[in-house]
Amino acid sequence: MGLLERLRKEWFIAGIVLVIAAARLEPAVGVKGGPLKPEITITYIAVSAIFFNSGLSLKTEVADSRLYATSCVICGNFNQSCWWK
Repeated sequence: MGLLERLRKEWFIAGIVLVIAAARLEPAVGVKGGPLKPEITITYIAVSAIFFNSGLSLKTEVADSRLYATSCVICGNFNQSCWWK
């Protein structure tokens, strides 16, 4: 197995190592208030991306039933909130 083939297979680990090395060389990029704005990107964008990615990995049968249940709960709460005003 050649180096290029191994990198293609283990692309995620190679990417993590590359990002850690870049952060070690230039830590000012990720500091609070820096160009990446970690107080925003980590709090909102990274968490949203993680949940979106895990939602994409759901099986269709599971996703259909969860979406139906979620929509029922949301609609039920919305209807009840309309009645209580």
